[in-house]
Amino acid sequence: SADGGGNLSLDSIPMGLPMSDPTAWATAMNNLGMAPMGMTGQPLLPDFDPALGMMTGIPPINPMMPGLGIVPPPIPPDMPAVKEIIHCKSCTLFPPNPHLPPPATRERPPGCKTVFVGGLPENGTEQIIMEVFEQCGEVIAIRKSKKNFCHIRFAEEFMVDKALYLSGYRIRLGSSTDKKDTGRLHVDFAQARDDLYEWECKQRMLAREERHRRRLAEERFRPPSPPPVVHYSDHECSVVAEKLKDDTKFSEAIQTLLTWIERGEVNRRTANNFYSMIQSANSHIRRLINEKAAHEKEMEEAKEKFKLALSGILVQFEQIVAVYHSASKQKAWDHFTKAQRKNISVWCKQAEEIRNIHNDELMGIRREEEMEMSDEEIEDPSEMKETEESALVSQVEALKEENDSLRWQLDAYRNEVELLKQEQGKATRDEDTTKEQQMKLLQQALQGMQKHLLKVQEEYKKREAELEKVKEDKLKVEALLENLKEQ
Repeated sequence: SADGGGNLSLDSIPMGLPMSDPTAWATAMNNLGMAPMGMTGQPLLPDFDPALGMMTGIPPINPMMPGLGIVPPPIPPDMPAVKEIIHCKSCTLFPPNPHLPPPATRERPPGCKTVFVGGLPENGTEQIIMEVFEQCGEVIAIRKSKKNFCHIRFAEEFMVDKALYLSGYRIRLGSSTDKKDTGRLHVDFAQARDDLYEWECKQRMLAREERHRRRLAEERFRPPSPPPVVHYSDHECSVVAEKLKDDTKFSEAIQTLLTWIERGEVNRRTANNFYSMIQSANSHIRRLINEKAAHEKEMEEAKEKFKLALSGILVQFEQIVAVYHSASKQKAWDHFTKAQRKNISVWCKQAEEIRNIHNDELMGIRREEEMEMSDEEIEDPSEMKETEESALVSQVEALKEENDSLRWQLDAYRNEVELLKQEQGKATRDEDTTKEQQMKLLQQALQGMQKHLLKVQEEYKKREAELEKVKEDKLKVEALLENLKEQ
């Protein structure tokens, strides 16, 4: 077990190690804010969490950001790191001069788990290197050069920081002082393709998780899709036609009708069905106008009610103000105290202001009513004109409807004629004669209808011309009225 000061009991260190100072490595690691490690690379502190310092949440996906992942807690700037002598099985590490500046390192590559170690003794073997650096954590691989340097790959990123702690230490193999048995360690970050690949895989995984999380969030807030519009069929058409006649289901049915027309469901076979549905939609206008008139009536009644209530409130305000004024007269005023007089005068002022505001509101309502009345009186001279105009408009509308219905009938006749023509080639000669007669009859009916249509169109044009003339007369009358008003 370990306490806050970093003192370690001898039981926690393997007894086979000839250590003159068993707490040296633990003290050195604690000075840096790291947990002491056993020779197997496992933390000796049972409660040490290697994920300390890990950034919470998902970091931004930027491969150029160095040092993402697990980072040890930073050293406070005012606490100097005191490095101790470290004794290993077959070598000893002596700390550098504490007054020297810290050894320079390159920029940390993203996801770095590999270190470069230079300044090794010439006689240093892979076993000695393993012995020194496995105290920093689990070593995955050592690649030693013939010269005095090597590359060490660790299992986790935070182990690299522990290895960097050994940079600047002098190493001596055994008790020999031979030049080939000594060296000064230089530990630095190394750029390894495996590290970068693993880091990129991790970032891609995080990016996938982030995308998935965002998609789930978007789907949670997306409004539900509207129900799909059914495809046209004769049965569905009859259902929609019934719904168009019902006020409560009209808006749903009209949307279906609009979608069918936009999809191109109207053809020679279905034209009459669609015409009847459009006619139903047109008849709904009358219902809407009646509804609007009912609402207008309600609004007028509410206005009248509000006006009556407002006038009643004003009467009471006048009475309250009269009380204040009578209380302000000399015979009553002298009997009140100074504080009471002050309060009465403040209340009187407030009541007068509120009364004036309400009075202005009531006067505004009355003025609007008078203006509406005067508008009606001004329109009296031209009332005859307006009645004539409205009669003409209604006639024109009726003619338009008649024109449309005749066109639809013509189209229906044409459809029948064309169907008969198609069937003509297949039928026998006897049937041909009867069909010819039918054709003649239909053609005669067509000609009659066309003549009637032309007459209706001529009449429609005449009525339109009359309507234009009436409009011009109305404008002249209005101009004359305005001149008279000015005079």
